[in-house]
Amino acid sequence: MLPISSFSIARLPRIIFGAGTVTQVPEQIQMYGKRVLIVTGKQSFRASPHWKILQQGLQQARISWEITHIPHEPSPDLIDSIVEQYYKHHIKVVLGIGGGSTLDAAKAIAGLLPSGDSVIDYLEGVGKGRPYKGPSLPFIAVPTTAGTGSEATKNAVISVCGETGFKKSFRHDKLVAEVAIIDPDLLATCPKTLIAGNGMDAFTQLLESYVSTQANPITDTLAISGITAFRDSFFAVWENATNAQIERTHLAYASLLSGINLAQTGLGSVHGLAAPLGAFFPCPHGMVCGTLVAEATEINIKALQNRSPQNIALQKYAHIGHLLTQQTLSESKALTALVSTLRTWTTRLSLPTLDQYGMQATDITKVVTNARGNSMKTNPIELIDEELGELLQRRLK
Repeated sequence: MLPISSFSIARLPRIIFGAGTVTQVPEQIQMYGKRVLIVTGKQSFRASPHWKILQQGLQQARISWEITHIPHEPSPDLIDSIVEQYYKHHIKVVLGIGGGSTLDAAKAIAGLLPSGDSVIDYLEGVGKGRPYKGPSLPFIAVPTTAGTGSEATKNAVISVCGETGFKKSFRHDKLVAEVAIIDPDLLATCPKTLIAGNGMDAFTQLLESYVSTQANPITDTLAISGITAFRDSFFAVWENATNAQIERTHLAYASLLSGINLAQTGLGSVHGLAAPLGAFFPCPHGMVCGTLVAEATEINIKALQNRSPQNIALQKYAHIGHLLTQQTLSESKALTALVSTLRTWTTRLSLPTLDQYGMQATDITKVVTNARGNSMKTNPIELIDEELGELLQRRLK
């Protein structure tokens, strides 16, 4: 019997999961107050029948609300302008309904409304580097996509895109949602491109958390459960999102577990590179994860075989190869099958290469130089610059 190493589990929200659970939002808001700021995405939720039902529920509960919209990945200016607008509106609770960017924005807004501070003061690696002390307003998270897992994490990703751009986290345990309501029915109106990008983000988070240097028996169990649910549901939802209710439930479950795991273990080289790529180029985060994960997996495997052949991550990668192919294979064949399967997914989903977002070979050094953030620290093996450069080069035409 092998010993179990020490580990800790970070704070999680109360989780309410299941079809139709979005109707419980007014009841949950009432637990924290009668005045809510609703943060939604650009338009999709408000164009759905769920918006009218939510309004009716809020009215019946005599809850008053303000509403603001997040049209793109949240920037410091956008967050600060919303905080300034609602700072004196006596908001008691923040409700985020949308994709990962919306939930990240809502999380940051909830954390800053009590003080009116600028988010730049608390971003890692930029600004003043002030320690966040709170308090945060109660935050309720309702994801409408399946991918980022933001409803289960303590970090809000804030970004500026461009030559001097950045993608940094406002991160603290006090920012964790009080309640996360995951209703798979909300995925029914999700466009196919979002299903692809967000789904591959969820899968990447599950895979990277499974082989993370900070993985533990609990997160391993969740990762395997999530990857199995993803395997059995993702392409059914992607191909026919209107008639895949059971599969949407499994995909939403996989996404939730990916968020829980990343909050506990950290991630890996894909997310390490995704941060500067998203900062310097207009790359949707999920698409970046999807386009990199096959090549990142192979490069990790080769580095482990060459420099750390006894590393348990190799056994874990092989286990995922068995899981995805549902075949009994030797370890070496399972590793090959894993990479082959991920490459097949890349082709099947028509995931874009990095040059389609404006990246060129001359940009590789800049991206690699800025890729040594928190995610890279928990990659199963430290990759050298040449290996990261090769990874990026493979996804350039």
